[in-house]
Amino acid sequence: MSHGSSRLPINLLALDEDGMVEVVGQLGWPAYRAGQILRWLYQRRSTSVDQMTDLSRADRSTLRSATVIRRATACTVFRAADDTRKLVLTLEDGLNVEAVLIPDDDRLTLCVSTQVGCTLDCGFCLTGTMGLKRNLKPDEILDQVLTAQDQLGKSERITNLVFMGMGEPLANFENLADALARLTNRTWGLGFSPRRITVSTAGLASRLKDLAPLGVNLAISLNASTEVQRQRLMPAANGIASLRSLLAACRRYPLHPGRLLTFEYVVLAGVNDQIDDARRLTKLLRGLRYKINLIPFNEFPGSTFRRPADATVLAFQSVLKQGGIDVFIRKSRGRDVLGACGQLGNIQPSRGEAALTQIESRC
Repeated sequence: MSHGSSRLPINLLALDEDGMVEVVGQLGWPAYRAGQILRWLYQRRSTSVDQMTDLSRADRSTLRSATVIRRATACTVFRAADDTRKLVLTLEDGLNVEAVLIPDDDRLTLCVSTQVGCTLDCGFCLTGTMGLKRNLKPDEILDQVLTAQDQLGKSERITNLVFMGMGEPLANFENLADALARLTNRTWGLGFSPRRITVSTAGLASRLKDLAPLGVNLAISLNASTEVQRQRLMPAANGIASLRSLLAACRRYPLHPGRLLTFEYVVLAGVNDQIDDARRLTKLLRGLRYKINLIPFNEFPGSTFRRPADATVLAFQSVLKQGGIDVFIRKSRGRDVLGACGQLGNIQPSRGEAALTQIESRC
């Protein structure tokens, strides 16, 4: 087999649909077998070829000798007081990646990572302090969703996916797009509606046009009302695209009818939380169809930034509302397990840093 079965078994989860059709063809099987195998992988979350009972015993034996289903080697789950669950998956090379299950009324959102660490250096984000270890492969992105589904109770269902975990999604665009294709496939994939998926970027303006055809929602991590502020808070992102060029790209973005851009704004005490900031923000975004999520800073060990007082955040929101803007204050979920926005990173739990509750040693 050209995939190199003489050297290493093929990881079935690493194959897209075309790759699966090719493998099935090389085994001398009819093309429909590809769909059968894909459904077992994604819709039934099979971890073993032996579970694929609509393949004959002989075919399962053939497939087992040439392939593997490679999932994370381990998963540790931390449950916060608010029932947010942080999943720490150990990858094949020993690196860890984090995903977070966030309950909110009738929604259950999974926050997914796209890189181990991050290519950017936003000062208010713990993940940024790790540096970039590597991009996640499509199957490693998908595995976070499959593993999270393995954790669910009988009455639970993931309703929304947000690519706001570790890493800058648009810096790993090809692998992200491959994962999204499998997540949204209704025939054999996980069948998520693109309307229920949000991809967040710290501002890779030149890649926004690539995201548009995928039909998912776009969130932009803005966090500043002036070029100077953004340069201080997000030097790498600002070096890639200034505030002005980022907003120009947002104005060019072919927004689907009835959809809004989301601007994320991390509110930092004494840094970007003043009334003047709110007024500048209103002017900056004029003419766009959007909403704003205000995210009061989630503190983590070693950070010089501080969380603003609730009254300050409410005053900031009030100015934006007066400007006719849809603006929401994001609830901080999972802060006690370093599972909140900007807190994901390879910190070993220790006393005094966070009250981590380990509830399972493996998924």
